[in-house]
Amino acid sequence: MINKTKKKAQKKRISWDEYFIQIARLVSQRSTCMRRNVGAVIVKNKRMLATGYNGAPSGLGHCLEIGCLREKMKIPSGERHELCRGLHAEQNAIIQASLYGISVKESVIYVTNQPCVICAKMLINAGIKEIVISDGYPDKMAKDFLKEAGIKIRNFKPSRP
Repeated sequence: MINKTKKKAQKKRISWDEYFIQIARLVSQRSTCMRRNVGAVIVKNKRMLATGYNGAPSGLGHCLEIGCLREKMKIPSGERHELCRGLHAEQNAIIQASLYGISVKESVIYVTNQPCVICAKMLINAGIKEIVISDGYPDKMAKDFLKEAGIKIRNFKPSRP
């Protein structure tokens, strides 16, 4: 017989969005970018498929070691991506899934920042169905492309820092 007066206090669990955004934030801490630390987690059916953070390709020197060309040239955020040594978090997550033969079609990607237009195009072609972001990024074209492709973008602000 259950004693109703001794009910255990129900622990409030974090939501799935909170869980995956917090994981993306943790992943971003591996970033080697001097300007912005970005993390991404690709999820399907509440299961993580791949993660990625922004940084130089495997085996190459990264900006923390050799410096940032874009910073030296005073290039504003969101411009001249081709001059960056690093791959973006979304790109690295898609590549990680590809390396291990994991389809990301119909997945959700949780990213600490809104994708740039290059990442937006990759996410569209990878079959991502939804993007959940916690912070913005100055790239209107990316938003326009994602909207045109019918990919849902949601802003999610975690309740915990």
